[in-house]
Amino acid sequence: MRRLLVISFLFFGGWAEAQTLQQKLSAAFNRLQADSQCSYASVSLTVLDAKTGEQVFTGNPNMGLATASTLKTITSITAFNMLGPDFQYQTLLGYTGELGADGTLNGDIIIKGAGDPTLGSWRYEQTKENRVLATMAQALQKAGIKKITGRIIGDDSLFGTQSIPEGWIWQDIGNYYGAGTSGLCWRENQFDIKLRTGAVGNPVGILRTVPSVPYLTFKSELTNGAAGSGDNAYAFLPVGSKVMYLRGTYAIDQDKKSISAALPDAAYDAALRLNDTLRSLGIIIGAGPESAVTLSAKNQSVPVIAKNLATISSPTLSKIVYWLNQKSINLYAEQLLKTLAWKQGKKPTTSNGVDVVQQFWQAHGIDAKSINIYDGSGLSPGDRVTTLTLARILQSAKKESWFADLYASLPVYNDMKMKSGSINSVLCYAGYQTKNGRELCFSIMVNNYSGSSRGIKEKIFRVLDELK
Repeated sequence: MRRLLVISFLFFGGWAEAQTLQQKLSAAFNRLQADSQCSYASVSLTVLDAKTGEQVFTGNPNMGLATASTLKTITSITAFNMLGPDFQYQTLLGYTGELGADGTLNGDIIIKGAGDPTLGSWRYEQTKENRVLATMAQALQKAGIKKITGRIIGDDSLFGTQSIPEGWIWQDIGNYYGAGTSGLCWRENQFDIKLRTGAVGNPVGILRTVPSVPYLTFKSELTNGAAGSGDNAYAFLPVGSKVMYLRGTYAIDQDKKSISAALPDAAYDAALRLNDTLRSLGIIIGAGPESAVTLSAKNQSVPVIAKNLATISSPTLSKIVYWLNQKSINLYAEQLLKTLAWKQGKKPTTSNGVDVVQQFWQAHGIDAKSINIYDGSGLSPGDRVTTLTLARILQSAKKESWFADLYASLPVYNDMKMKSGSINSVLCYAGYQTKNGRELCFSIMVNNYSGSSRGIKEKIFRVLDELK
């Protein structure tokens, strides 16, 4: 009898605790919906048991909403499932033509990209620009190449010519976070512009770029903003233009004194850097650097490699996903999306990558229509996903051998492991939390809120505090 009472107490005690959590979440969710910042907003929350998938709480769970960067969790989990945590990209270095006994290469040097988003990145020791360039130069020297009659060509043709996903906005795409995809990425397809601030209202000067970008010119229409007004500077590069414009305001008290902009042709920049490196080593090069884009403009195609000199491997997918989510790198997500299409035997386009993601989750019991997306990063304001679907995808990862790598990739906000997402009037979070020993996963999205992002963030955190 005593044992029966203990079992009954544990059963009903656990049931009561679940009821209490559900009630607390319901009250917190209702307060958020009733807040003046959400008067014209759409709000959704799903909380699941991370082990069983049981619904702990749902509020508007089937409402399709803009995800912002929480979409990166879906891209990450899909990539882990389809590519595996040890997947690596392989960039090839080779040449065309014939190599003479005197060290003269009657041909071109080709850097053939395979979609690696990390090549030249400063985030990993093995991918740093100087190390990659040294590896390439050493491969040429080992082959005995002393003179190149042709060119250094960055072959970025694998991922096609549409580098920007449909739905991205003009204000974003000239900036580092709006950098387009490329079959041959370089330095995360970005560079820095150093600024000189002055009196409020006066123009902000441009000191230099890092690295030097000799094929672009710059015009500043950027003005000095009042102290405390922050960085509201944007870079714009009209299609086909070589003139980049800086617009907006930049606070006079900003410490960084620089902004990061998108490289218009990363493959060309990679070829240029190798060209300069080889020349500094005394290797003679007959013509200037090229990319698939610059050759196409001349009605020329990229030659096929006749002999491979080196293969440069990327970090593993686990390491790529770590920085993808920690720093919310849009480029990494978009490269992975195209890679998913490529590895499924499809043309590596963004739209084909979206199809692969939708088909994968449809096969795993999730309605593809609940993943109505245009990209892999969440930068597109047209993306629509339900919190129920996002939470279910998070829950599906819990049992996988690579889950620890996914979990490690999530930043910490509000003392919780979760991915954030923010675009204009959108703020979202998705992640994992343990409450009284019970593992939970969740997704919360607020679209079209009013007022400050700081204010709505604090109110969302009050809801999520119920999971602690």
